[in-house]
Amino acid sequence: MASKQVIGVFDSGYGGLTILQEIRALLPEYDYVYLGDNARTPYGSRSFEVVYNFTRQAVDKLFSLNCRLVVLACNTASAKALRSIQQCDLPHYGTEKRVLGIIRPTAEAICSQTQTRHIGLLGTEGTVSSGSYSMEIRKLAPDICVTGQACPMWVPLVENGEAASEGADYFVRKYIDDLLRKDADIDLVVLACTHYPLLYDKIRRYLPQHINIVQQGPIVAESLRDYLQRHDDMRSALSQNGTCTYLTTEQSEKFARSASVFLQSPIDATHTDI
Repeated sequence: MASKQVIGVFDSGYGGLTILQEIRALLPEYDYVYLGDNARTPYGSRSFEVVYNFTRQAVDKLFSLNCRLVVLACNTASAKALRSIQQCDLPHYGTEKRVLGIIRPTAEAICSQTQTRHIGLLGTEGTVSSGSYSMEIRKLAPDICVTGQACPMWVPLVENGEAASEGADYFVRKYIDDLLRKDADIDLVVLACTHYPLLYDKIRRYLPQHINIVQQGPIVAESLRDYLQRHDDMRSALSQNGTCTYLTTEQSEKFARSASVFLQSPIDATHTDI
């Protein structure tokens, strides 16, 4: 009998930990492997080809570590690599393997939440310029207008421990003002980068109160639970010991220190090559 398999969660760096945290809160019984490609982060400004190659290498690694299902907990990887991996690479891994992204479930969740039919998107340059959210939302609700705003300073602020600093206020306010100048009818804003929940309090402060904010973690966790409920073969193949292994392409002690900022608890991490 084949050994039980685990769920892999991938991100270019630390942000995917906010997704993993929500997934584990909702589905604590499963076993997980988190892989952060911290040595090559950020992905946000890289080309489609580079992001695809890096993401495919990470998926290869996770499949080699007995993952049956991999979640790309990274908006840039989901935008620039998911479709190619699903269409071109998955057939070579075997019919039982799956790779899921976070853009489609987010799009499905938000279309019914806007009254004005104007949605704002705050994300990295790569996510915004890819147009992936606009394409997914247009498939579900062609009448919705999506306006994107790249926020290149937000990830460095978070990763350098400056999310709560007064200096971060300038850049949070700046990008929000830039977004609302583009479209004053927005009534819903999507935080389309997994780092941004750590800036939530500041984002809420500078957004008008009538504008709702959507965070991806709870949406992705609910979507994964729904997926497993609908796919008994996948659910029954996964081990359920409630464990999580953390891997990074960077120096492990550095990753563990920074990861504790996202998870608000200490972890042990292991270096790996991909």
